[in-house]
Amino acid sequence: MATYECDNCGMSVNATCAKCDEPLVDDSLKLDDGNSVQISKCPNGHGKIKSPMCCGNDMSCAI
Repeated sequence: MATYECDNCGMSVNATCAKCDEPLVDDSLKLDDGNSVQISKCPNGHGKIKSPMCCGNDMSCAI
């Protein structure tokens, strides 16, 4: 399951898909400019999200 944690305050968030209730899995998305963005995606193909934000920064997730 994708567990995002704030490096500043320590808050953690678990994510599940609202359509099928499956835990989202960690992944990365390669952008056209060659950079990668950390994402979580539904294992059943219902979509993907960018990392949530906390304390004004992206939360991190171990891949």
